[in-house]
Amino acid sequence: MEVRKILCCCGSGLGSSLIVSMNVEEVVKGLGRSDIEVDHTTISDISPAADALFVVGADLKDFVGGIPDEQKVVLDNILDKEELGEKLAKILG
Repeated sequence: MEVRKILCCCGSGLGSSLIVSMNVEEVVKGLGRSDIEVDHTTISDISPAADALFVVGADLKDFVGGIPDEQKVVLDNILDKEELGEKLAKILG
């Protein structure tokens, strides 16, 4: 899957997803991938048909159960930039 968009999701689309999206933007920039759009949204936007990589906290892993592994990142700690960086680097190269 060629990643062009990353959606960081949480229950309301305003709290933790915003924090995660800021961290994702930093990591993506550090990986030299200025071609990737990063946004935050609610878990209701999670769909296998969406052309996006979804990033969620472990508390929401059930909401991405039907999403293919290559289309999701589940974070054990949403504030851990090292974990985020490692997981995104594996997907984005």
